[in-house]
Amino acid sequence: MGGGLSRTRVRNVLRPFCDSGSLRPSPSVRSLATLVVGEPSQSRLSTASLRAISAAEKLESYDPATQRRIDVLLFRSAGSDLQAVAREAAGVEGVTRVLLADDERHAHGLAEVLAPAIVGVVEKYDHQRVVAGGSTFSKNVLPRVAGLLGVQPLSDVIEVVSAREYVRPVYAGNAMVRVELNESGVGAQPCSVMTVRATSFAAAKPRAPSAAGAETVLVTAAVDEALQRMPPPGSEWVSEQATPADRPALESARIVVSGGRGLRDGDHFNELIYALANKMGAAVGATRAAVDSGMCPNDMQVGQTGKIVAPELYVAIGVSGAIQHLAGMRESKVIVAINKDPEAPIFQVADYGLVADLFQAVPELIQKL
Repeated sequence: MGGGLSRTRVRNVLRPFCDSGSLRPSPSVRSLATLVVGEPSQSRLSTASLRAISAAEKLESYDPATQRRIDVLLFRSAGSDLQAVAREAAGVEGVTRVLLADDERHAHGLAEVLAPAIVGVVEKYDHQRVVAGGSTFSKNVLPRVAGLLGVQPLSDVIEVVSAREYVRPVYAGNAMVRVELNESGVGAQPCSVMTVRATSFAAAKPRAPSAAGAETVLVTAAVDEALQRMPPPGSEWVSEQATPADRPALESARIVVSGGRGLRDGDHFNELIYALANKMGAAVGATRAAVDSGMCPNDMQVGQTGKIVAPELYVAIGVSGAIQHLAGMRESKVIVAINKDPEAPIFQVADYGLVADLFQAVPELIQKL
């Protein structure tokens, strides 16, 4: 794929701190505890959460702490089987404890309720790091957690360089910044809150069948205490309309077919993109231009302000290749582009490109599959 990336190193940009005495580690034994906030799901641990656990393991492998642990915090979500998700989390390699917040107040994912609950768990169980996979959920909740803890959040980490140094993209992925966390926190390590780009880390693996599972702990008391200290949330859940999913989830799909402005309208999007995706067993994505023009719902948007994907095969149809879109799919293993403009930027990152009228090429492709 074409296009080079520049790298910049920035020192002492973030100065996180924790002002809660309960976060202070023991002076005699240096410990390190990382809290992975699991993304609410129905009956399986989400792919983003498994990749966040992998990132947490990488974080801990660089730290010389004498005692390390990774706790996974799971919230009840509407219609979910929390116990089934907890059993899966307990069987993941590297997980020390599974913390369950089994409370109806968390069922609808309001950030105003979840954020203080997470802070209560951090204070109760002495976590020095809070990590979550980059998603709509974590973008909504973790900045609030960082605000309540009084720390600077770090978003979209793609590489762990050392115990305090990380790499994250800027300028829509066209430059990489190496950020060093300053050790100005309580004790010898900072209290940090970060999201990791899920596509940059492998999913954590299950334990060996003979290995004992992680301990499971209810955290109701810690959550209750934290919520009592907070004012009533400024929003409340009214209703939810779920859309039946008849195709793979966009973030975890092996194949993604995306449509752009070149499709002109929603009828062509449905006729060509959905038809091709059905033939290939693929998830459907779109550019911001396609979403803004009403061709498809915004939960299909791939890009800097949408979802980040890295499938084995990404098929871009009528996509020009704006920098904001490339930021969300350039890590795909194989990129195929169909566009009638030979100068379209999408061809700079494509592994295979077809310069053709999509209204002729795509029906022909569908017919041959």
